[in-house]
Amino acid sequence: MRFAVIVFPGSNCDIDMYHAIKDELGEEVEYVWHDDQDLKQFDGILIPGGFSYGDYLRSGSIARFSNVMESIYEANQAGKPILGVCNGFQILLEAGLLPGAMQRNAKLKFICKQVELEVMNNETMFTSAYEKGEKITIPVAHGEGNYYCDEATYTKLSHNNQIAFTYADNINGSRHGIAGITNEKGNVLGMMPHPERAVDQLLGSADGLKLFQSIVKTWREAHVVSS
Repeated sequence: MRFAVIVFPGSNCDIDMYHAIKDELGEEVEYVWHDDQDLKQFDGILIPGGFSYGDYLRSGSIARFSNVMESIYEANQAGKPILGVCNGFQILLEAGLLPGAMQRNAKLKFICKQVELEVMNNETMFTSAYEKGEKITIPVAHGEGNYYCDEATYTKLSHNNQIAFTYADNINGSRHGIAGITNEKGNVLGMMPHPERAVDQLLGSADGLKLFQSIVKTWREAHVVSS
């Protein structure tokens, strides 16, 4: 499987994402600059964390106009897995690929620590390697990770089983403790915690590796014909 790691001016978790795919997962991966407009050769799209365009205006609000976004829309239409982490999640929200918006953390402080998540839906291409209700440890590092949506949107997310992860302890004030959601089709996941920073016990947790393994497993089941 071949992954693209999208790099915007201000991205700073792109190397972590590249390492997770190449060294821990053992799959092909390339950096793709935000001005590039062709992602057809890639099977999965990864939008890493950081501070794209300095987080001016709102986090992700300028990045969503980058040239590469048109190809990301096309990848979505093709059903390819698209993962946005932290600033990547914010970009997906700003681009309308996921519902809702991000606010400043409830206590207006940057949070950087290991947190416990609960897997709410293990029937997605991103979570199939987990057990439903499994508690996992993944680090966070954000100042604007307070996920918000109106009640109608939350009801829809719940009804469609689009809530992938919640915080065991709602550290940033997110609505109903939401830490990660998918689109209705299930091929786009946005999450604030950083699974790419939890792929080896030396980092404090390897719980994030299952997320990437889930993507590869689903892709192989759909594309690789056994002899």
